[in-house]
Amino acid sequence: MTEFFPLSAAEASALSQSAALAAPPETTGDQFLRLGLAPGTTVLLPLPQLTEVMTLPISQIMPMPHMPPWTMGVYNWRGDILWIVDLGHLCGLPPWYHYPASSSCSAVILNGTDPGNPAAKGKPLGLVVHRVEDIEWCTADLIQPLAGGVPTLPMLQPFLRGYRQQPEPVPVLDGHAILHTVWQYPHPDARFASA
Repeated sequence: MTEFFPLSAAEASALSQSAALAAPPETTGDQFLRLGLAPGTTVLLPLPQLTEVMTLPISQIMPMPHMPPWTMGVYNWRGDILWIVDLGHLCGLPPWYHYPASSSCSAVILNGTDPGNPAAKGKPLGLVVHRVEDIEWCTADLIQPLAGGVPTLPMLQPFLRGYRQQPEPVPVLDGHAILHTVWQYPHPDARFASA
């Protein structure tokens, strides 16, 4: 049996002060999702550009012939066709199947809105990643352009918005640049543009 005891005014004041001290620090800026593209390679993607984070069963991704090597295939997502791309492989890293095998993979869904690319037409795009980590807050002044001495993958540069400099440099990707590249990729047919 749980018993409740009334608090004195002094006890209530002390409790509210300790709760204020334990509260998380005030957050400012924009939210970004930290993703692992491969062991030792992490990036940030703006949270407003994402629709969903999910675990995909590999067996439910239907491979498609005559597609770029970073295209894993299509997936039935809420009754619609969702193209699935290996983000690490698109950025110049080894493909997902070079890592320890699993029956599922982590994916984030880009919401598909790209104001500079009418070909996207609001079509979402699934991005398979090695690992989904956590959400971070970052102010615009902490995102700086690529500086000399910061190592980067050459194929990552078209997708870079910049680097979050503190506490260590982490690439910040632009979902619109990813959409633009994927939907504009030259294919033997127009499957990406018409899906």
